[in-house]
Amino acid sequence: MKGRSEVTFQEALDIVESLPEHQQENLARIIQSRVRERRRERLVENIREAEAEFARGECISGTVEDLMKVLDDQ
Repeated sequence: MKGRSEVTFQEALDIVESLPEHQQENLARIIQSRVRERRRERLVENIREAEAEFARGECISGTVEDLMKVLDDQ
């Protein structure tokens, strides 16, 4: 929001409530879509990091018991 003044959460709610109902519904759908997209982007990044760690040999495999032993040893 470069060049814009800060809006408080309550002010944003007041602005949204002043919109016609169909615009409020459209805004809600847009916000939900953007939140889902950001979550997807974070998931993709986490997967890429995990794949890179695996490729570098930084991952170990084993049973839950193996993992618990490793954690106990630390």
